[in-house]
Amino acid sequence: MIGNERKNIRPGLKVKVIQKQHQRTGQLTEGVVKDILTKSPFHNRGIKVRLDNGIIGRVQEVID
Repeated sequence: MIGNERKNIRPGLKVKVIQKQHQRTGQLTEGVVKDILTKSPFHNRGIKVRLDNGIIGRVQEVID
């Protein structure tokens, strides 16, 4: 599942995010969503979240 729509993201989901400093390389970080930071229902680069380990990034993929 792609992380562009806020309705697909909820706390406790396991996701892969891209951090701001890794946008050029495309390096993804895996973690569990703690907070959803994007207020709008859709964002073309991914919904911004805070993971349970404190990392902030935009969701690229939701892991089932």
